[in-house]
This record gives sequence, structure tokens and C-alpha cells, in this order.
Amino acid sequence: MQNYVDDPVVQKHRWWIITAVGMFTIMSTLDASIVNIALPVMSRDLHIPMNQAEWVVSIYLIVICALLLLMGKLGDTIGKIRVFRIGTVLFTIGSLFAGFNHSFMLLLAARFVQALGASMTMATNNGIITEVFPFKERGKALGLIGSFVAVGSIAGPGLGGLILGALPWGYIFWINVPIGVATIIIGQVVLPKDIRQTHARIDWLGFGSFFVTIVALFVGIFIGQVTGFTAPLVLVLFAVAVVALGLFLITERRVAEPLVSLSLFKNFEFSISLLAGFMIFITNFFFNVIAPFYLENARGLGATKAGYLLMVFPIVQVVVAPLAGSLSDKIGPYKITLVGLILILFSQLGYAVLGLSTPWAMVALLIGLVGLGNGVFQSPNNTIVMSSVAPSELGIAGGLNALARNLGMVVGISTATTVLFSAMSAQAGKKVTTYVAGRPDLFIGGMHVVFLVAADFCAVSILLTATRMIAMRKAH
Repeated sequence: MQNYVDDPVVQKHRWWIITAVGMFTIMSTLDASIVNIALPVMSRDLHIPMNQAEWVVSIYLIVICALLLLMGKLGDTIGKIRVFRIGTVLFTIGSLFAGFNHSFMLLLAARFVQALGASMTMATNNGIITEVFPFKERGKALGLIGSFVAVGSIAGPGLGGLILGALPWGYIFWINVPIGVATIIIGQVVLPKDIRQTHARIDWLGFGSFFVTIVALFVGIFIGQVTGFTAPLVLVLFAVAVVALGLFLITERRVAEPLVSLSLFKNFEFSISLLAGFMIFITNFFFNVIAPFYLENARGLGATKAGYLLMVFPIVQVVVAPLAGSLSDKIGPYKITLVGLILILFSQLGYAVLGLSTPWAMVALLIGLVGLGNGVFQSPNNTIVMSSVAPSELGIAGGLNALARNLGMVVGISTATTVLFSAMSAQAGKKVTTYVAGRPDLFIGGMHVVFLVAADFCAVSILLTATRMIAMRKAH
């Protein structure tokens, strides 16, 4: 593995630093998934239809993905810690205002501010950890960050259900405020001055074209799920996304200081690791979308019990990820990532044979297995991503890593629902766009197809990772 960042300025408060960074990593990723369970209540309280309420989730994901590259570049330019600090303040302010149920527009504006702050912290967290931890501890540290990402990404529905069972929906946002204030205070004490700044100029044309690409693509996806992907508006949005992406690529090749140096993708380790991580987040969100339908609708499990069962995934990953990171520090990350992917593949094949009478112990075992596989894979893979770039590119590398993760979430959600309802429609002989009451067999058949597709994504990741391992062995 090419190690560019082998001699950081070791910080005596580095474990407090990772605590502050980790707390915010949990909150920013949690807020992408915790809102889903509250949408029916929000729809009723704010007197808006359900399809409008879904934009509370959509606007958060769109803004984060559209801004991640800019925030990563700003981190390299003016300092990652400075950008992270500003992000914590904005996210906390957005969380405060999002909890007031005065109007739908106030909620959307607050979610925009939340997403702005979240994009700043997501784009810089891995870069900060890579800079302040020595190489011999970096795998363990990035493993902890991976654990925090897992907790935030997967624990949302379960935690949201517990909060809604006792408190109004505003508290799913207000829970961030005391944690955010505590993080800001801890960060003010322990975060050092920025170590590296390039003071490069920002490629605003590149950012603008990338912003249009992401917004047009995501809005097209979200509208297409409701109206169908052949609707004229959806096709126009996809065409705009393609044109804007072309402009972005042309711009990045021609400007002196691009938002993303495309030569970065010539780095084999970096590109393969980024792509593998993207595909595994797609796989994870296949599970995130399908599991509640299976547990609650098909099997009749209560929301609280389903939430507890789903928490097996992040709990296992939280325990395993730092251990896998420490092991990768000692023996290298390549074999470990491959083992993690194989475990995830087995879990997807297991999901593909679940039925209406599968023992709950087997269901819990499979949920734990995917958590185990992710814990083994994510932290060594993140170590490869962040240690294979030059110090001056840590911010943009962290931004791309977070972008791959968030794109994986969106692609996973949209692909899982599209495959599920297409398979159910084929089986039913008519168009199906929701769970059909009294026909669990339709859902189970569709679910099996979904997880076979997820297994295909995982198999491609295994091939990519095996290729990377062989290539690195030959290089050494």
C-alpha cells in the first residue's frame, strides 16, 4: 500500500479528537435515516401529503452529495479542522430549527442548513483522523470512524421509533442539539490548529456543473420513483444531469486547479477501494429498505421489536470494526477486506432464502453476519483510501469517500425499491408499487430477487478487491 501520510504531527489529544469527530459523524449520518419513520406523523401535523413529506429526507441527501466535493476541497484549501468546526455549528443550528413544527418550509430550510453542516463534517472527518494519527494506529482510528458511520446509517429507524414512542417528532432533531453543543465545546479544547493548508483557488465552474449534475440526477430519481422513469420531466432531468456531468469532466481536465484532479483516479488503490466501498453501501441499503417490510409487514413483528432486531447490525459492526482496523495495522488491509466482503456475500445469499417461517435466531444470525462483514471490510478499506493519496489531497479524498457512501445510500434505496416492485409486479401480473396486504408471498418472491441482485453487487466488489490485492502483491 502506498503510504503518503506516514509521518503526521502526532497529537497527544488524538483520542479526544476522534471522540469529537465521531460524535458528529454519528449524528450527521443518523439524520439521513432517522427521519423516515417519522414521515407519517410529520405529514399529519404539518397538513401535507406524504409525497411532499418525503422531501424532508430527500433534500438532506441531495444537498450533502452536491456539496461534499466542494467541502473536501475547502478542507484542503483553508483547513479541514476549520471547515469541520463551522460544520458542527451549522448542523446544530439546523437541528434546533428543524424541531419546531411551525411550517413545512421552515423544516425544509432547517434541513438544508443541517445538510450544509453535515457535508462539511463528512468531507473532513477522515482527513482529520488521517492527519492526527500515526500510521501504526490509523487503521484502528479509521475503524472507529467506520463504526460511527455504521451506527448512524443503520440505527436510524430503530432509534427514531423509540423516540417517537415517547416524545413528539421534533425530538428526533433536538436530540442533536445537546450532543452538538458538547462536541463544539470538546472540539474547541482539543482540536489543534490546521496542519496543512494549500490556499488553492476554488474551481467554481467545476463545482457548479457538479452541483447541477447531482441535483438533476437525484431529483429525477426521486420523482421517477413516484411517476415512473419514462415520464418527460424525469427524462429531461436525466438529460440535464448527463450534460452537466460532461461539462464537469471537461472543466476538470482544463482548469489549472480543478475541484477534483482526475489524475487521482489513476491511483489504482484509491479508485478500486472507492468503488468497492460504493457497491457495499448499495448492498447495505438494499437491506435497510427491505428489512422493515420483511419484519413488520410479512412477519408481523412490532416496530419496537423490529428496531431492536435491526440494531444487531450496527452493534456487531461497532465491536468488530476497531478490531479489524487494529489487525490491518499489523498484517495489512488486503486480505482482511476480502474476508469481510465474502462474509457480506454469504449474508446476502442467506437473505435470498428467508421465508415466512424462518426461525428468528436465523434472521438475527444473518443480520449479525452482515454487520460482521461490514466491520471487517470498512475500516481496512477506508485506511487504503485515505493512505493512498498525497497529504495535499486528503480533504478531497475524504469528500470523495463520503460521496461514494452517500451515493451508495441513494442508489441502494432507489434500486432496491425498483427491483422489489418490478419483481412483485411480474409475479402478480399487474403493476405493484407497495406492499400488498394479504399477499406476503408476493413480497417474499420480490425480496429474494432483490437480495440476489445485492449478492451480484457484492460479488463484483469481491472481484475488484481480489484484483487490487493481486496487483499490490506484484507491485511490491
